[in-house]
Amino acid sequence: MRPEDFVILDSTIEVFMNTEPIQRSRAQESRSAIERLYIIMRHLFIRGGYKPLGISGESLVQALLILRPEIYGLIADNERVELDGLLYVIDRLPKGIEECRFIRLISKEGLDKTNFQAIVPLKRRRNCYRIDKDQMYIELTRGRSDIYDILTHLTFLYIEAEKIKLHSLDQKGGKTQAWLKLEETITREYQGKEFNKEIAYTYLSTVIGRTYEETARAGESFYENENRHSLFHTIYWLGKLAIDEEKGKGDREINFSATLRERIGHHVYGELWADNIKNYLWEHDLMQRPAHIISSNLHSVINTLYGYKVLRNTLKTDKLEIIARQLSILKNEKSREKVKKYARENGLYEIPDQSGTNLAVQIIDMAKLDLKSLPKELSVDETKIKDHQPIILVMDYAFGEQAFETMDELLKPFEKDGKAYPLKVDSISIMGKAGILTGKKSDIMVPSSHIFEGTADNYPIDNEFSCKDFEGHNLQVFEGPMVTVLGTSLQNKDVLEYFLDSSWKAIGLEMEGAHYQKAIQSASKIRNSIKKTVKLRYAYYASDNPLITGKTLASGSLGQDGVKPTYLITVQILNKILG
Repeated sequence: MRPEDFVILDSTIEVFMNTEPIQRSRAQESRSAIERLYIIMRHLFIRGGYKPLGISGESLVQALLILRPEIYGLIADNERVELDGLLYVIDRLPKGIEECRFIRLISKEGLDKTNFQAIVPLKRRRNCYRIDKDQMYIELTRGRSDIYDILTHLTFLYIEAEKIKLHSLDQKGGKTQAWLKLEETITREYQGKEFNKEIAYTYLSTVIGRTYEETARAGESFYENENRHSLFHTIYWLGKLAIDEEKGKGDREINFSATLRERIGHHVYGELWADNIKNYLWEHDLMQRPAHIISSNLHSVINTLYGYKVLRNTLKTDKLEIIARQLSILKNEKSREKVKKYARENGLYEIPDQSGTNLAVQIIDMAKLDLKSLPKELSVDETKIKDHQPIILVMDYAFGEQAFETMDELLKPFEKDGKAYPLKVDSISIMGKAGILTGKKSDIMVPSSHIFEGTADNYPIDNEFSCKDFEGHNLQVFEGPMVTVLGTSLQNKDVLEYFLDSSWKAIGLEMEGAHYQKAIQSASKIRNSIKKTVKLRYAYYASDNPLITGKTLASGSLGQDGVKPTYLITVQILNKILG
């Protein structure tokens, strides 16, 4: 049939049905785009590789442009380069990735035993290796969420690179004056020579389609940390590779190793991680003790239990929040080391990760705690602690689907000499940071259930926490369903407003809750490897509000504003355990 025949046929069907074409809402389009992105990414992963500007790569680009995630700001603007989103992405990818034409995603395949120096992104725990000037290897051991995260960020970079190319070539394909001046700036920067930043930012603003003020502000942000290249360097290399590909000097490519494709989804690293922990517990005669599992950061629990004794006289205060704020200051490394030294002498065991999960673990033997030296914010039943001698197992934050893999393996019985020894888990507490839909940064969310985005899976929680546990501290507290999203970098305002305003009445979004709950329900209600009466506690503090422009994750971290909610949740978790 001819193309015009299809038009006639479509019109005939509409007349015959006597109906208007179905109009989808923006939220429905966005949800379809998310689904399409994941289908494409899984297809590319199975296939083994693709070219970002090839047919498959273009499908990813188009789906991301339809979605227009909030974290990527101006991604759909054909003229202006998104600067806050660029900084956010660069901090989560290895330094120098903008220079590489070839990116290979691998499993843990022995590169740590070579002379290649591991590059760890500023804000993602993953090992990366620069093989040569053209190729970067990125080690992924945290499940499919890790792969989706990387591919989404890379697609964003390629979209922005095309905008840079647009401003850098004239209609005849020659280099513009602004691009030539950027080349001069880069040359001087490489040589360590001074250059006039005001002039350089002026020309750079033309290349990226932004105002001088916006360009200079972003440029200074890039200079704030030595683990990232300058904005000049980043823009130059993104543009250079796009221009080279345009002129036929080499395509950019992304591929996946066979080992990564073979191992993904099989709990290879989670099993190694959990076995290492249970072997440690067995060797230290801790396996049969009542256990309280906490998923959180690796500082707030030990700072709360040990920091008061170490620093109260030095800081002349008996308030935990003041001590916590001091320990949170980056330059206070000596104070943090004092607390850790004291903790190691009084019941703290540290289990570094050697499995590839990048999740370190702390074991705290509460029988060795000096209960008289705990901060006044903690309520302690000394008789209960002395009689039962429980332990606390603190595991670092998991990432997306990795939460199921690690918790599922941890809750399985330990096998020794043909016998199975289940962990005596009394409680599991999940403290995390999440996006909030109903409040502002640093507010607290108490989930009543987790809604798994993109599926029909919903997980009601018998949460031991309620709003009352966190009231009276000058923070807003919200209770209700929370959405476990497939990736924070894929969320847009329309989808989130749907979850907020519809009958779901969701209060926030995060990436691990449903995965944790799926593993816990499996262990307690199906496998019977832990008690059905295990106590569950979920609480999150708001790191961002993706519905408010300028308050997304790309707007920066909480900094000191995150101290109060973090320690408030920590104190309440410990009160439930100790009291």
